[in-house]
Amino acid sequence: MSSFQREREALGQRLREIRIAARLTGRALADRAGWHSSKISKIEAGKQTPSERDLELWAQHCGAAGRLPDLVAALRSLESHYQEHRRQFQAGMAGHQRDYASMEANTEFIRNFESSCVSGLVQTPDYARFRLAEAVTYNGAPDDLDGAVAARMQRQHVLYTPGKRFHIVMTEAALRYRLCPPDVMEGQLDRLVSASTMRSVRLGVIPFDANYPVMPVHGFWLFDKQLVRAETFTAELHITDSTELQAYARIFSELAGAAAYGAEARALITRVMAEPSVTAD
Repeated sequence: MSSFQREREALGQRLREIRIAARLTGRALADRAGWHSSKISKIEAGKQTPSERDLELWAQHCGAAGRLPDLVAALRSLESHYQEHRRQFQAGMAGHQRDYASMEANTEFIRNFESSCVSGLVQTPDYARFRLAEAVTYNGAPDDLDGAVAARMQRQHVLYTPGKRFHIVMTEAALRYRLCPPDVMEGQLDRLVSASTMRSVRLGVIPFDANYPVMPVHGFWLFDKQLVRAETFTAELHITDSTELQAYARIFSELAGAAAYGAEARALITRVMAEPSVTAD
C-alpha cells in the first residue's frame, strides 16, 4: 500500500470516528450534507478523497468545528503526495519545470528511469516541445510551450554543476516510439550519444533482448534518498515513505543492471539512428 493510500485511509478513519461520536449514521450525515449516502462510505473506507468543502460540512454537521483545522492539514499533507496535472499546470508548464529545477539543484545524486520516452534532462528542444505539448492537449495546461521548453532546457544546466551525479536509464523502446517526426528523433538520438560521454552522467539503455528483472511499468525519478516522483496520465505522485523509497531504489538498481553503457550503449543508439524509420523524410 502506498503512503498516499495509507494517509487517505487514516483520514477516512478519523472522519468515521467523528461521525460516530456525533451519533449519526452515514445516511443521516449524507442527508444533512446533501450527498449521496455512498459518498460517506467511500470517504471513510479511503476510496475517495474529500475536498476541503467536504471536511467543512462534515465537521459542521457532526458538531466538530474544532477538529476542522487538523482535518484540513491532514488533507493538504495527503494532497502533497498526489498532485493532479490540471492543478499543477494552472500557473503554466514553465512553473512546473522550474519546480523540477529547484529539486534538482538541491539534490546531489539523481536517478531517472524512463520506459517510454527520453529523459527530460537530455532532451533536445524540439523533442521536448512534442512531449510538453501533450500536457496542453490532454491535461488542459496553458499553452506556454515556448516558456516551458526554455525552462526545461534551463534545467539541463544542472548537468554541468560540480559534485552532482546523474544515472539515467531508458529502455530501447523509448528510443523507438514514434512520439515525434523522424528528423526530430534523429536529432534527439544524436544528443543521447553526446550525453553518454559526459563525466557527470551515466547513461544506460536496456536492449530489447535483455532479460528484464522487473516489468518496466512506468518511469520515475529518485532524488538522493529523500523523494521519488512518478507520473500517471493525469497526476504526479510524490513518494517519501522510507519503505517505498527503498523499493524504488532496488527496482532502479535492477533495471540499471540490465542496461548497456558507454560504447555499447552508443552503438545501440547509432543502430537505431541508422534505421529507415528514423532517417525517413
